[in-house]
Amino acid sequence: MTPEEQIELLTTNCIDLFTADQLLEKLERGRPLRVKYGADPSAPDLHLGHSIPLRRLKQFQDLGHQVIFIIGDFTGRVGDPSGRTKTRPILTDEQIEANAATYVEQVGNILDTERCEIVYNSSWFSEMTTAELLNLASQYSVARMLERDDFALRLKNELPITVLELLYPLIQGYDSVAVEADVEIGGTDQLFNFLVGRDIMRAYGLEPQVVLTLPLLVGTDGKKKMSKSLGNYIGITEPPGEMFGKLMSISDEIMPDYYRLLLDKTPAEVDALEEGVRNGKQHPREAKADLAEAIVTQYHSGEAAARAREEFDRVFAQGERPSDMLELTIPASDLPDGRIWIIDLVMHAEFAGSKSEARRLIHQKGISINEEVVTDEMAQVEVKTGDVLRVGKRRFARIVIQ
Repeated sequence: MTPEEQIELLTTNCIDLFTADQLLEKLERGRPLRVKYGADPSAPDLHLGHSIPLRRLKQFQDLGHQVIFIIGDFTGRVGDPSGRTKTRPILTDEQIEANAATYVEQVGNILDTERCEIVYNSSWFSEMTTAELLNLASQYSVARMLERDDFALRLKNELPITVLELLYPLIQGYDSVAVEADVEIGGTDQLFNFLVGRDIMRAYGLEPQVVLTLPLLVGTDGKKKMSKSLGNYIGITEPPGEMFGKLMSISDEIMPDYYRLLLDKTPAEVDALEEGVRNGKQHPREAKADLAEAIVTQYHSGEAAARAREEFDRVFAQGERPSDMLELTIPASDLPDGRIWIIDLVMHAEFAGSKSEARRLIHQKGISINEEVVTDEMAQVEVKTGDVLRVGKRRFARIVIQ
């Protein structure tokens, strides 16, 4: 491809580009660009929201450019303040290491990891001296840092901002210095951090990186960006049935964006889809099932996607239980009088990430045993072999007492 053709492909659906002229100039030099993407291991799973920049990185990779995937095991300890109305909790070293260990394997679902530079930013920050950190901190003013929208909102609402959070954009920007990035890619919520990175690169005598941002994917709640912490995510390594079911739960309103951002459909193709749904040529549920099957195929296989679609229709359209259900084994010693606290049962099945999430599901009437809804979060429920625990619409477990 010519540089102009590359730009047309690589900037499809892009929101911010700083700048097109600089990107063209870099491409015209005829050498592979160093394209940076960073992810802080704040949670163990990458989700479909992450796949949008990762798929764009794959396009860069297919054109012969060098992808640098930075696992932010150092920045993850600081906590990115982007889009946050309060300070992120600081993760432990053990949490960071456990989450980071899963990232390379997951990224391999999209990128050719053998052709990536995969680096951990602790490798340079662990060697940075105090004097070097102070020099980095001197490159940016507090006034400019407070221009970012999320900080301005916190100041207005008299919410605290830590000095550590003020340092985050500088630290992320220094990553670009360390890897000598030509281009940095991410979601629109990262724009401030990326622009700081351009300034930091100039301060260290390097040519500033081109910044390319892509839309944020709205989560399954249809309101906020997809996020593990908000529970509205679809993990890229989730089982086919779980992934298919979550995709079927999205609203009709956000379905076109999923087609556009996750399947690279053109505006004309998305318009034709919406027109077909409007005029009754295709039912929204079928359009959504086509979407879900295509996405499951990307991360699993066509056969797995077809089975997930068939199972979804059988369970949800026909009201039957899944044919292949998780077997939940519980030692009889854990069941005094044959009963167990409902929260412990849900946690034992790993159907909730925390006890507070399990309580929330109960309050939403999302937990049942043998289709009898549990409404009391303190309930000691009687269970026996063959009983079926159901959490939400898609998660089932057949109980086995040993």
